[in-house]
Amino acid sequence: MENKGIALVLIILGIIFMAVPVLGILPFSLITGFIVLLLGVGLIVGGITTMGESAGMGIIGIILGIIAFALGIGFIINPGLFSWLIGFLVWIVGLFLIIAGILGILSGAGGSRWNGVIALIIGVIYIIVGSLVANPQILGALIGLWLLISGIVMLFARD
Repeated sequence: MENKGIALVLIILGIIFMAVPVLGILPFSLITGFIVLLLGVGLIVGGITTMGESAGMGIIGIILGIIAFALGIGFIINPGLFSWLIGFLVWIVGLFLIIAGILGILSGAGGSRWNGVIALIIGVIYIIVGSLVANPQILGALIGLWLLISGIVMLFARD
């Protein structure tokens, strides 16, 4: 019975997030932004305290801290930045898969060129998905769709 309640909540959230997609990425963006912001503060403090032992390591820590602090603020203020970064990372993974697929096709590594073909196809799919999820509206709608499907599957699953 408890699973049915959770399933209904997931379905309702999925419908809401599909209707208003930005609500789907807002919690993720805020939570990630807060965590990255705290990471930035920690890196800055760590870099300052390390300056006495190693100036180079201290400067690197401070620079990384400033970058993380700025990204954290950016994620909190602008959820679109979070969505863009996710899309970019998925796109990069797709690029690596395409390169690995081409290399697999050319070398026949693993005993079959089909492994390379599959990696190439998946890489192209990742590039397409990465390009789509860079848009916060699409990413939010995909999160909503995932919640809706998860809720429906959970609703009809046998206990």
